[in-house]
Amino acid sequence: MAEIFTPFLAAFILAYAVRPISLWLERYRLPRSMAAGLAIFFGIGLLICIITLLINLISHELPLIKSQLPNWIQNTQAWLAPKLLDYHITLDWTALRELATQKITAHINDNADALMSSTFDTILMSGSSVLGAFVNTVLILFVMFYLLIDWDHFFKLLQEFIPIRFQATANTLAINTDALLSQYLRGQILVIAIMATFYSIGLSLTGMQGALALGVFTGLMIIIPYIGITLGFSIATLSVLLQFGPGPEIIGVLILFSLGQFLEGFFLTPRLVGERIGLHPVAVLFALLFFGKLFGFFGVLLALPISAVSLVLFHFTWSQYIRSTWYQK
Repeated sequence: MAEIFTPFLAAFILAYAVRPISLWLERYRLPRSMAAGLAIFFGIGLLICIITLLINLISHELPLIKSQLPNWIQNTQAWLAPKLLDYHITLDWTALRELATQKITAHINDNADALMSSTFDTILMSGSSVLGAFVNTVLILFVMFYLLIDWDHFFKLLQEFIPIRFQATANTLAINTDALLSQYLRGQILVIAIMATFYSIGLSLTGMQGALALGVFTGLMIIIPYIGITLGFSIATLSVLLQFGPGPEIIGVLILFSLGQFLEGFFLTPRLVGERIGLHPVAVLFALLFFGKLFGFFGVLLALPISAVSLVLFHFTWSQYIRSTWYQK
């Protein structure tokens, strides 16, 4: 059932994300269908930019690994060989360096294309066939377009299925959920823009090649809690090691990401996004794994907003429970 519902869920969430753009265009008296189409094109362009950044990072790191590997082995030999001699252990470092270089270079050459292909498969195909990915993409765009056009009509139709005595409660929950998600989305866009600029400038000051792409990619990955910043820091550390080796640049990257986490966690997110959703870090990781297992890439990306909606429903259910006569008595 997850394979059936995932395209519709993705279409609904993406339509909700780009709907402010569509409404903004409608204020300038554009036809609703044209505004919806332009909003969808904006979303597609943003997705293409993210994929391009990822491809740029992968294509930049693989040649660096290949070129810097002999220097790594030589530095390791200079550091480790004297320590091994104290224990009367000797190694043929020349043969080891040639063998490791040959094996890893061959592995990178043989698997570079496969790695790029698997990246495309993971993002666009989610394990399905090319035809299935194409059909799902067309289905998502089709549903997004008509959701943007008939958004109000769609929710009025849903309201008719709710019994009249429950409609007031349903409207209150919908308003609270929409307010929370709108604040989350607008705040996250501002946080991503600020942090992408911060990391791009900071990494550029270290002299790193590809600092702009890595900085923007790290800023975008903030939307995935814990995993995003860990991924950005790991790639930045690897890039610094490949380009400069062990040196002060690593300390600069460590300071940069520490300041970034402090700025994002204590100032930007509380002020621009509002108070955090209130989930324990373990609960956040569980949500990432749970929704990722159900809906793949979109599940990981949207685990936090879905958890926010679930928290609104939980708070409402809990308030009804503690006011009930069964609980009071």
